[in-house]
Amino acid sequence: MRRIGLVLVLSLLAPLAVDAQQSRVPVIGVIRNASKPINDVFASRFARDMQALGWEDGRNIRYIFVWADRRDDRFPALAADLVARPVDVIIVFGDPAIRAAQRVTSTIPIVGLADDMVGSAFVASMARPGGNVTGVSILAGELDAKRLALLHELVPHARRIGVLADPTTVPTVPQVEKAARDLGIDVVTRPAKNREEIGRALDAMIAARVGAVNVLASPVLDGHRKFIIDRVRQARLPAIYQWPESARDGGLVSYGPRQALAYQQMARFVDKILKGARPADLPVEQPTTFELVINLQTAQTLGLTIPPSVLGRADQVIE
Repeated sequence: MRRIGLVLVLSLLAPLAVDAQQSRVPVIGVIRNASKPINDVFASRFARDMQALGWEDGRNIRYIFVWADRRDDRFPALAADLVARPVDVIIVFGDPAIRAAQRVTSTIPIVGLADDMVGSAFVASMARPGGNVTGVSILAGELDAKRLALLHELVPHARRIGVLADPTTVPTVPQVEKAARDLGIDVVTRPAKNREEIGRALDAMIAARVGAVNVLASPVLDGHRKFIIDRVRQARLPAIYQWPESARDGGLVSYGPRQALAYQQMARFVDKILKGARPADLPVEQPTTFELVINLQTAQTLGLTIPPSVLGRADQVIE
């Protein structure tokens, strides 16, 4: 009788166990570099992109967001916290966050957005990442140099240009300096990885009498986008930025891929992984569309006339 009773209990519990297993939804852990805002741009956009792929928050997927408050030293603890929960995929932005996640797990898939996935040694190659990391690599070196050339064309009288660089990401300064030599101009390079350092770097550039500023590719610098835009505007300095969204936020000019499209790429990676693909077999993607956006309102504030050669190539002009 005891054996029969035990079998009966197990037979009754088995469907419950199966139902519990089937009802578990995948959990996506996201490490955001900034402080928690009321409405995070990535959070809302990524949820829409995932929903378009068939993943609805609360029904068949769940998200956990953790916030670094713009402090790189918090990434290791935040990554470890997500691994302990556990999550099925980790989404990260920039070299310090990707590196922190990679150090705490070699099994949970990591989808990252970085300046140079191969250059930072996160993957073995673009075609065959080979580990648990894949994602979007944004051609930082080529684009940083291209932006310097655009800035020189925009303000040809500026013979000395400030270069604001993030030392925590893959270095693109050598490529920018080579481009400067080819253009016959001088650059004043200053590193910065937080708000205080950005302020000091911009003050140093102003003291060095630069005629314009090239803000290099960096999640850290982009996270302080509005602070940088305000400071260079107060100093009446033309500046060029990485993401087209920067010009829409008041920056003078931006050239690069749209963040919205990069976020869509990340959503597609997560979708493939949740359907069984391995990060090791998912080639790292690069942007395919680049936009030149010019803010004429900011140009007017700076008393700057945009050359027709530049204006005619703009994908969007903000008036």
